[in-house]
Amino acid sequence: MKTEQQYFEEGLSIQQYMNDMSTLKAESFSIYERFTLPADGFSTELEKHQLQFLVITEDWCGDAMVINPIIRKIAEESNHEMKVVSRDKDTDLIDRHLTNNGRAIPIVLILNTQGELIGRWGPRAPEVQAMVDGIREGNLSEEEQREAIMDLRKRYTKDEKIWFYIYNSFKEALLNIIKLEKG
Repeated sequence: MKTEQQYFEEGLSIQQYMNDMSTLKAESFSIYERFTLPADGFSTELEKHQLQFLVITEDWCGDAMVINPIIRKIAEESNHEMKVVSRDKDTDLIDRHLTNNGRAIPIVLILNTQGELIGRWGPRAPEVQAMVDGIREGNLSEEEQREAIMDLRKRYTKDEKIWFYIYNSFKEALLNIIKLEKG
């Protein structure tokens, strides 16, 4: 069984992954180009820590479309390497990191420089998860549910509040990991 570090070493850089996307590429790049990290000092603090980000994802995923470019900005600004692996090409890794017994994506695995898994984040910020849960738990027909998910996907490309939910949730997860590493 491969380690997370081996998956990291074999993974694509986030730049290569986004360049090679066949689905939702324009939307993902649009978010990447428009999202600006807040001037909150987080990138400077994060730069002091040796971390690697390994993302389990697929380019057809609406959540990945919005999350990957935001995590990419964080990684680039703080000089951390971010690699991407496909969930569906090799399910061994995702099966070790299930969410509620499902293969939800994206999942960001946080590794130290020794390749040890020290944390994980995903598949969504809590506020976004509440939006998805609201759709799933509503008394919607299958068609209405599909339309609601498509509407949410459109919001992902325009609603900066959603982008900051993702940023703040990932930031909080990383700050908790850093705190544990120091402690």
